[in-house]
Amino acid sequence: MSEPSRELEHAASAPTAAEEPVEVRLEIPSSITMVSLLGVGDEYLRVVEARFPGVDVHVRGNSARLNGPRAEVAVVKRCLEELIAIVRTGQGLSADSVARAVAMVQQQTLERPVDVLSANILSNRGRTIRPKTLNQKRYVDAIDAHTIVFGIGPAGTGKTYLAVAKAVQALQNKQVTRIVLTRPAVEAGERLGFLPGTLSEKIDPYLRPLYDALHDMLDPATIPRLMTEGTIEVAPLAYMRGRTLNDAFIILDEAQNTSAEQMKMFLTRLGFGSRMVVTGDVTQVDLPSGTSSGLRVVQDILDNVDDVGFCRLTSHDVVRHRLVGAIVEAYGRYEERQAAIGPASKATASGGPGPRQSPTRGRHK
Repeated sequence: MSEPSRELEHAASAPTAAEEPVEVRLEIPSSITMVSLLGVGDEYLRVVEARFPGVDVHVRGNSARLNGPRAEVAVVKRCLEELIAIVRTGQGLSADSVARAVAMVQQQTLERPVDVLSANILSNRGRTIRPKTLNQKRYVDAIDAHTIVFGIGPAGTGKTYLAVAKAVQALQNKQVTRIVLTRPAVEAGERLGFLPGTLSEKIDPYLRPLYDALHDMLDPATIPRLMTEGTIEVAPLAYMRGRTLNDAFIILDEAQNTSAEQMKMFLTRLGFGSRMVVTGDVTQVDLPSGTSSGLRVVQDILDNVDDVGFCRLTSHDVVRHRLVGAIVEAYGRYEERQAAIGPASKATASGGPGPRQSPTRGRHK
């Protein structure tokens, strides 16, 4: 083999600077207990190692030794530094929060995981409500920065829950004098109109998610009093017509089930000293066929209007059971495939009628 060929072969096999193996030590402050940082049985450490199989992490005392490719070691070191910073805030870690912190570091976002995961909104009965993902933090920040905010994303991403938390926070800080929570009373496939009961008893099931969020954030004994006084109002969207809401924090939930006319009606209820949050999932519209969703239309209408913010959450922001995020992603892929196939092909694929054939086609003449 000629000398140039050997040089080229050697250059091809030589590791790049990022792949060059290195050893790095990280000193962990003695004020931090290792079980709070690494988890019981090193559970949290295993979450980090699973994301970076090329890096070996050895912990002895309050010192960690990292071995592996230079680029990966640098990322793992930053992950551990962020986890240390989170523990220092007094917030406990969990396998889920560690995984989210690692994902943020990998994405090289401008926001630090410690700033996202320790941003407390509300504390009640020993429970603290805070964003758990980067997009959730951006959503919460948008509510602080804009008069009207749209939170759009799949189920389980905390759209309504965080909006109610911000509403309660604004009420407690005397930024508003009341909270108004509303939803369109649209049936999700079932017909409930003939069930026995008063109008209120029939409407309450539609509003139950809003009641549930309130009970997580306020002393349950105070909620009936606040509702009697009018400080908190939970009502169907139809009750909003003709009103002007001043000094209020107003939340419209399940906004994908509003028509374009209803959305306009709701948005024009905004009064002085008020703010609005509109939440919904445009993939779960329960309106009659042929009716346009107001949440879909409004994105084009108000996209460039000042003091109106749009926040879009994804399956990566789902904070329910891990399968919920996987289900949302699977349905998204399925709907993309169906849209690409086209109506005629979908009917044929599902066993429906294909192209109509002549009665004589295929017969011998």
